Amino acid sequence: MRQRKKKWAPAQLANNPRIIRDAANHAGQFKQYFGNSNPIHLEIGCGKGCFIAEMSRKNPDINYIAIEREDVILAAAARHAEENGACSLAFLLMDADLLTEMFSPGDVDRLYLNFSDPWPGKKKRAKRRLTHEKYLAMYEQLAIPELYFKTDNRPLFEFSIESFSANGWLIKNISLDLHKSGIEDNVMTEYERKFSSMGMPIYRLEASPPRAASVSKQ
Repeated sequence: MRQRKKKWAPAQLANNPRIIRDAANHAGQFKQYFGNSNPIHLEIGCGKGCFIAEMSRKNPDINYIAIEREDVILAAAARHAEENGACSLAFLLMDADLLTEMFSPGDVDRLYLNFSDPWPGKKKRAKRRLTHEKYLAMYEQLAIPELYFKTDNRPLFEFSIESFSANGWLIKNISLDLHKSGIEDNVMTEYERKFSSMGMPIYRLEASPPRAASVSKQ
């Protein structure tokens, strides 16, 4: 669903210092962009930016990048980050299909997929899910060593487990009800707060691609 236009959004998109506008000039050089060699953690689909901004405040020694394909949503997330004192955090207006054009292998140390679009319905729509084998291949190509996944959608969670397993990914720390699991330091997204307040379970897992899994066993 496309977002309604907001009068304040164009100014944010044009002037917010956290939005990378000359992205093509930084492709594969994001450590140089941040000016340090700290790890880079990436979130695909940042929503209003509550999660990624809080993560940056809690972990100032990590560089964070959030990508979003909807300009109004990106503008809202960047404004939230600027107003709430986020640390080393930048935003990119782009589609996940362009990941391998924007990032080089080894750029990203952790990937977050939080409450991604489940793309329900027809089987062909499954190819648009961010845990489909198409995207898993991209993450593996970029040598992303670990992926953290959260959703409120049980069918998407089950699909994702099957997809990870079928493509040789190692899955761990699976939770069928995150907020009753006792996990510490969980940072919630705006959707997570809404759904959990309604008593809905939050599903979570961590996954590593085949190459990362084989290295860790050596």
